[in-house]
Amino acid sequence: MRTFFINDLKQQNEDIETKYLSRYACTSKNSRGRLKEEKECELRTVFQRDRDKILHSKAFRRLKHKTQVFISPIGDHYRTRLTHTLEVAQIARTIGRALRLNEDLIEAIALGHDLGHTPFGHTGEEVLNELLQNGFHHNEQSIRVVTLIEDLNLTQETLDGIKNHTGQTTPYTLEGQVVKISDRIAYLNHDIDDAIRAEMIEITDLPQICTKYFGLQKSQSITKMVFDIVENSYEKDKILMSNECNEKMNILRNWLFENVYNSKKEELKAKKIVKELFEVYFEKLKSKYYYDNENLLKQIAADYIAGMTDRYAIKKYKQFFLPINTLNEEQDTFLYKLAKQNNLKEKM
Repeated sequence: MRTFFINDLKQQNEDIETKYLSRYACTSKNSRGRLKEEKECELRTVFQRDRDKILHSKAFRRLKHKTQVFISPIGDHYRTRLTHTLEVAQIARTIGRALRLNEDLIEAIALGHDLGHTPFGHTGEEVLNELLQNGFHHNEQSIRVVTLIEDLNLTQETLDGIKNHTGQTTPYTLEGQVVKISDRIAYLNHDIDDAIRAEMIEITDLPQICTKYFGLQKSQSITKMVFDIVENSYEKDKILMSNECNEKMNILRNWLFENVYNSKKEELKAKKIVKELFEVYFEKLKSKYYYDNENLLKQIAADYIAGMTDRYAIKKYKQFFLPINTLNEEQDTFLYKLAKQNNLKEKM
């Protein structure tokens, strides 16, 4: 009797989606499914389950100690990759609800979009991109995290939204498109807020054409962007923004790259840490395992480093390159677990 009641509730939730969501929304019933078959939850829809899988993953928890813009900030109020992710999810859900889209799918994509980000933010990403033959991109690494490293077996809609939240390819669901633009809205606004807190810039330094259009307050700016998207996307099969709003956002983004993102003093130190850790782990793998292809070893080393938090990367760098007490040093067991996942055989 109880199982019947639970199944009935799940059916009701799916029926509510079909009845009340926009005709352009992606409903749970119409999901393209997972890459591997598995028994579905008797209570939650497939996208609710995706969200929960991501929320309970180890990669998600590590986001709290990964850089957004400022490397290992001392202040408690600077964004980390986790708080950025939560702000993206909040903005995306606001837009999604206004457009009557699937908020569960939106939240799953938003919570998972940066799981593959490196320590030290885009600085770490740039180093690994130079070291790997096929390059390194955090969106593609996020897919590696959820499909290979933690094997969450997410739906194809969530995977598509995560993979295409950045770059030139557009997600095929409106929910994925909402997350993509919300990511941009979030970082433009909170990175300005953090740069002002760090006394790198003042609000009056921002391009006047942008502050006049968006306002001086972060809440005004986010509201302006969100309203513009809702107004231009309502009951349409694509997420759109007015040309004027898009132009002003691009001006603001270019200004940030010039005055904030490319002027951080600690970047060279962070690059040195990532590069030298990569060399250490690559050599460790070469000495411990038989291999036919060095690129596989490099990918494993990159997988391991990309999963590190800022503070763990700094800790390991100190362990390898500074004189410290090594009695309780950690043995990089997860590096070797990754090697076994990739079917490498250990040397005798």
